[in-house]
Amino acid sequence: EERRRLKNAIIIQSFVRGYRDRKHQYSIQRSEFDRCANLAQSGGTFSTANGANLTLLVRQLLFFYRQNEDSKRLVWMCQNLIKQSSQFVKQLDGPDRLTCLFQIKRLLGLCCRLLQNCNDDSLNVALPMRMLEVFSSENTYLPVLQDVSYVTSLIEQILHYMVQKGYYKSLYLLINNKLPSSIEYSDVSRVPIAKILLENVLKPLHFTYSSCPEGARQQIFAAFTEEFLAAPFTDQIFHFIIPALADVQTIFPYELFLNALLLPESGCSSRSDQAPWLFYFVLTVGETYLGSLSEEGLLVYLRVLQTFLSQLPVSAAGTNCQDANSDSEDEDEEISKMTTTPGDGRISVQYITEECLKKLDTKQQTNTLLNMVWRDSASEEVFTLMASICHTLMVQHRMMVPKVLLYSLAFNARFLRHLWYLISSMTTRMITGSMVPLLQVISRGSPMSLEDSSRIIPLFYLFSSLFSHSLISIHDNEFFGDPIEAVGQRQSSMMPFTLEELVILSRCLRDACLGIIKLAYPETKPEVREEYIAAFRSVGVTKNTEMQQCIQTEQKRWIQLFKV
Repeated sequence: EERRRLKNAIIIQSFVRGYRDRKHQYSIQRSEFDRCANLAQSGGTFSTANGANLTLLVRQLLFFYRQNEDSKRLVWMCQNLIKQSSQFVKQLDGPDRLTCLFQIKRLLGLCCRLLQNCNDDSLNVALPMRMLEVFSSENTYLPVLQDVSYVTSLIEQILHYMVQKGYYKSLYLLINNKLPSSIEYSDVSRVPIAKILLENVLKPLHFTYSSCPEGARQQIFAAFTEEFLAAPFTDQIFHFIIPALADVQTIFPYELFLNALLLPESGCSSRSDQAPWLFYFVLTVGETYLGSLSEEGLLVYLRVLQTFLSQLPVSAAGTNCQDANSDSEDEDEEISKMTTTPGDGRISVQYITEECLKKLDTKQQTNTLLNMVWRDSASEEVFTLMASICHTLMVQHRMMVPKVLLYSLAFNARFLRHLWYLISSMTTRMITGSMVPLLQVISRGSPMSLEDSSRIIPLFYLFSSLFSHSLISIHDNEFFGDPIEAVGQRQSSMMPFTLEELVILSRCLRDACLGIIKLAYPETKPEVREEYIAAFRSVGVTKNTEMQQCIQTEQKRWIQLFKV
């Protein structure tokens, strides 16, 4: 016991001595830094025009720097480095290049942290901002180093480090504190600081980061998204930054941004509180760049729409338009509360949600989505994603449904045929190993996995809605089939199926309806509850409360499908 106490006492004493020694060394180095600075300012023997002297001063500053004590020293150091930037970066072409690069990154990281106090009126933000601008610019390094690939590598490493140290958070605070809330993108030429901030926002997004660790580029996009797009928009973001990034002249890397959004490590696709703001940005900037997306980029765009649309708050208008005679117990859907905090200069969730739905109904958006499903090479994933998007719109936002899109799909016989083919060809693997059509599983009233139900319910819902709508406008001659003309060609018809196909289809729909009743109201058969529990356990749901919530959610989805 005595030995243990003695050992602990030694450790504590060592810690205290180390702390006191460090404080003493900080004081010595701080005094030495001030002495050199005074000599440089008075024109003495110590000159800041010498690269080695600058390196010495930076080394001392980085050793003792504490923001509450040394922020003015940092600003003075930035002033001299900006003035003598060419002398300082010469160190990158010699044996001390790693030391110089380390010092540049550390200094810029300290500037980022200092700028986060930009709401302090006593802080001079101009020099730290200029420091970030100068030492993240290729124009600072190229005249000295004369090697484009080396300079690009340096810039990438510097930007990556800065972003990790809160670069985008600093810019976000600067934009909201130093720009007026009334600023618009058209004012950028009259407000110099606005142009500088916009350029600094865009700069890290245009590099490949091939010289940095794997995933660096995704980290850049994730940091940008987290700080600027994942929270309620301020007036400056809504009226200035977003319109600026939507301008084709800014060359925003839209397709790369979409890819980064869906990566699991970004975390953006799994947080519903961020969805309205991200979705609005995707749609707004997409108005400029949709036409330039590759085929793979369009597929990613469709995935993003499907992901974020399902996370939008349920529109109040969509809920109010439910049938008056609907069973309140069946339609007990919880509406996400659309909150707004008046007076804080932020755009409300309700307004952004409505704007998102309006943008989905524009001619450009409609044509883009229709072209994707009408092309001969359209894959099953495209149809499934489109069905999921339409299903979400019709269930959660009934009064805001893009009518042009849905009417165009309803009156396209090829699309309806393809949709029914997908539904009838969907299969699942049973416990015996055999593949069984999902329609057959539904007809039996057998519960299915969440994955299977998520595959077929949106497709089935969309098909039922569109086909029932198209039937109303089909003439009897089209329904029963026009006679063959003399030329041997049948007249074009809006009827997607022949009478023979309709017989088979009607039989399938009848059986499916009977099965959906069992799935929507599992309490009608006592043994079904155990089947539901077993099905959810098979996909990893173990908690009773979680299982009950999943069962209730599934029941609501089947009820909605049955009513269509």
